[in-house]
Amino acid sequence: MTCKPWLLGAVSACAFAFAAHGETITVATVNNGDMIRMQKLADAFTSAHPGIELEWVTLEENVLRQRVTTDIATDGGQYDVLTIGNYEVPIWGKQGWLLALDNMPDGYDAGDLLPAIAGGLTVDGKLYAAPFYGESAMVMYRTDLAEKAGITMPAQPTWADVMGAAKAMTDRDKEIYGICLRGKAGWGENMAFLTAMANSYGARWFDMDWKPQLDSPEWKAALGDYLDMMSNYGPPGASSNGFNENLALFQQGKCGMWIDATVAASFVTNKTDSEVADSVGFAQFPNKAGVDNHGNWLWSWNLAIPASSKKADAARAFVAWATSKAYTDLVAKEEGWAAAPPGTRTSLYENPAYQEAAPFAKMTLDTINSVDTTHPSVQEVPYTGGQFVSIPEFQGIGTAVGQLFSAALAGNMDAGQAVQAATALVEREMTKAGYIK
Repeated sequence: MTCKPWLLGAVSACAFAFAAHGETITVATVNNGDMIRMQKLADAFTSAHPGIELEWVTLEENVLRQRVTTDIATDGGQYDVLTIGNYEVPIWGKQGWLLALDNMPDGYDAGDLLPAIAGGLTVDGKLYAAPFYGESAMVMYRTDLAEKAGITMPAQPTWADVMGAAKAMTDRDKEIYGICLRGKAGWGENMAFLTAMANSYGARWFDMDWKPQLDSPEWKAALGDYLDMMSNYGPPGASSNGFNENLALFQQGKCGMWIDATVAASFVTNKTDSEVADSVGFAQFPNKAGVDNHGNWLWSWNLAIPASSKKADAARAFVAWATSKAYTDLVAKEEGWAAAPPGTRTSLYENPAYQEAAPFAKMTLDTINSVDTTHPSVQEVPYTGGQFVSIPEFQGIGTAVGQLFSAALAGNMDAGQAVQAATALVEREMTKAGYIK
């Protein structure tokens, strides 16, 4: 066993019938709505591939990240298909831990993938994961509450606009909270949001010598405003809330605003699940007045095949099916065009049926295309990434800092203590890893 301890912490169905048969492949995935839908529709795949069975391992995203990282870092071989993000794909692809997807079946049309998304999954010209959905981040807000409060949400709001709206829409007696934001600790949970927010304040994680900048005025301002908003206008127990928890709160009508991934748009406007589906507006991710940065959030959940899989052909058949145009058509047929996995294919955004069914389509596409992961901050930085830093160590340090900031949100320490502890922790880890000389 080879261990890498530093990391621990459209197309017809017959087009895919090239895989080996009589096999069971294990798919590790996240418990987000789009992936749950994929499982429900997977009979279409197994019907077309009667010799392939699917075994699902569905986990909350922090747990998923931990388990698939541990498995691939130890050559565990538990999974044949991994659901991973555009943070892991280039790092793991360069290490040779993923199989290149350079022999997808005829008709897959990899050229249709959005360049902004495909670029983050490509190493040396080869695609190492297929995007299931892509996202940036934006403001989702209750238009009825905004109207009642006498406020107008700008298309490109500042954080001052957001804080004013949160105050105006809060009605704790009715359990309506002006703003819902991620508080659950994790590099891909609260730190995804807080990093994007800090970017929009002009902050950066590191200076050009890799020294942490968490104690900078910009980071302190962002964290301070975040804690103030959540303390005064957020829901109780916010330090336990991630994407799924805030989605449920918004759908239940308990949030005036929710700033999070654009993929949520189809769920908050779905009349079957959302009590406020007819009263949702959208706006660009906010910025601090005078800072030309609206968060630089770019994420995709992708399906990849670990090099350790002994069932690569069957796994590739499934990956090709689940990320194909045909799958998008299947979702549209079963649940409507608005439910189609967003943010991956140009053809979806050129489809008049999708444009009509998804009022958030243009905002999503424009936001994704506006992200510049090569310049996440308005300041000079030695790294790339949007709401994360594209180095292997970020998974560990991001989660550790997230735990400190979540503790501050829970009232277990003040902001100053959290910043001081986070700075010391990051400087220690970056020195140990050899970044700081």
